[in-house]
Amino acid sequence: MTKSSIALLGAAALAVLTLSGCGNTIRGIGQDTANTVNATQDAGRTVERAAK
Repeated sequence: MTKSSIALLGAAALAVLTLSGCGNTIRGIGQDTANTVNATQDAGRTVERAAK
């Protein structure tokens, strides 16, 4: 293998690892957002019940 082939394979491997890390982060942000929405809705229901 030539040096350029090794460098290309290394760059491709680095790109795959980086993109897989981004996928996990985006998934985590989605879960955090969903949890925030659920907590806000629960708080709204609690306030509504208290107001009755």
